[in-house]
Order: sequence, then structure tokens, then C-alpha cells
Amino acid sequence: MSSVQFQQTINCPVVCAGVGVHSGERARIVMKPAKAGTGIRFRRTDISDRDNEIVARGDQVSEVQLGTTLRNEAGITVATVEHLLAACAGVGVDNLMIEIDGPEVPIMDGSSAVYCELLLSAGLREQSALRSRIRILEEIEVTDGVKVARLSPSDDNYLSIHAKIEFESRAIGTQQMSMRLSPGMFARDIAFARTFGFAKDVEKLQAMGLARGGSLDNAVVLDGDDIVNPEGLRTNDEFIRHKILDAIGDLMLAGAPIAGVYEARQPGHALNNKLVCALLDRPAAWCWETDEALATHAVTAAHL
Repeated sequence: MSSVQFQQTINCPVVCAGVGVHSGERARIVMKPAKAGTGIRFRRTDISDRDNEIVARGDQVSEVQLGTTLRNEAGITVATVEHLLAACAGVGVDNLMIEIDGPEVPIMDGSSAVYCELLLSAGLREQSALRSRIRILEEIEVTDGVKVARLSPSDDNYLSIHAKIEFESRAIGTQQMSMRLSPGMFARDIAFARTFGFAKDVEKLQAMGLARGGSLDNAVVLDGDDIVNPEGLRTNDEFIRHKILDAIGDLMLAGAPIAGVYEARQPGHALNNKLVCALLDRPAAWCWETDEALATHAVTAAHL
């Protein structure tokens, strides 16, 4: 039965609080177990006069500038969801209710590490329903100038990732990485990678109402070719690892784990969301899949 994938939630609620990197507003979140088939949902507990529940799904994305914002039909939003969603995808949480009393998910240290630790400390509980996967059948590709992202078929049940970034700053340069999102891989190799930005952009972003909660405590800041953070980088390729982290969170908005290959050059939230939307718009290019046949075989064998 070990190869059969069942849906998972957490054993008990876990709590954290922090500031939003763009809004600068403090928020408290409570992550709670959810029944099979719920998916990942946010509930704005600071709002009671309208529908305050927001489904983490690609058609709910309203903004992709320097982060992913979700918006429901009542106009209620929750911003910067990608690091928390990446943690859910990375550790294998399918169903979760996330209560939040503010407009933006706390940035914490700029990575997914805290969210991974919280989910794992709560413990994962296997549920009776089989996990549904999105099996890629045909190549799906989107472009934006020189930026390219695609999904293509694979031979196993996991998401394989190949990503490449190129920046003029010598602190980043050209970085590329390939990985397979198998159990344990995300928490070990990706979750710690922090978001990054350039000092020259801070004033412009703040004038736009962004980066009001940003600091050296929750982002890697570059000044030309130099790293401003006194502690330096966590790994020399922390930048590409964070781009992969963001992609994992953004692809979670497809509505289920993806069995396929993700390849991207200069990936970002806008490009990733464009890819998710292209996927949802082409139902002939993928199919829903579970391990039903495998589970039935295992149960039959157990009774022989």
C-alpha cells in the first residue's frame, strides 16, 4: 500500500503571526485540519459581513505583481500566498483551512521554512480518500518576451522541475537547478531559500504601496553586485532555489499535485499563473488520476 497516495491533512491546529512584506500589516494565522476534498482554503476572520472564504485555485488569482493574491467573488482578498502554498505542496498537505485576520500572509523570514516546520510539527494525517493528481498528457507552453514556462508529460507521479535565471548582478549571474518533488525533498533543499530584491527598487516599490514590511530580516537585498545582508546567503544558489519555491507554490493553484515536468526560463508569478491558466483552459492536455486500481489490487491481495 506504500505506493498508493491518499489525501493528507494535519493532526492539529498550528498558529503563527508576523508582518506582510508588502502591506506591512501584522496578521495571525491558524492552520486547521480539513476534511478530504476541501483543498487549501483561506478564511479572513477579520471580515464577517461578506463571504470571507477564498479557495486557493488559479481562477481566484487577482494579482501577480511581486507575489500572488487571491480574490473571491465577494471581493475579499488574501495576498502573498505562495510561500505557504509551497510548504503545503512540498510536505504533501492536500486539505487545510487557513484562518487569517489580515490582508496578507506573514512573510516570516522570506522563505517557506517556518510554514514547513509548523505543518510537520502538527503531524500529517492520512485520510481515507485517494489523492487526485493532474497528469500532464500534452505539452503546454506560455511565453512573455524571453521568459518561457512549460509543462510536459513525465513517467512518474511527481513534479520534476528544471529552472534557469539570468541577472546582470554578479551576485546572481546565471543559475539553474533541476529537482524532483519527491517526499522530503522540499523541506530539505528548497524551503529555506529566501525571497530577494534590489535596494534600488525599494523607494519605487514603496511609492506603489509595496514592500512596506520588507527588511533584511525577511529578504535577501542586493545593491548592484553586493549582498547587503550581513549574514550573506544560505547557499550560493539561494536565488534559483527561491524561484523554484515560488513556482511550487504557484503551481499548487492548479488545484492538485501535478504529475509532469515543469521547465522555465526567468520564471515569476505572472508567468507561472499564465501557465496554470493555460493548463486549466486546455482540459484535453491533462487528466485527473488516482491510484484507485493500485489500491483495489492491494486490498484484493490482502484478502487472498
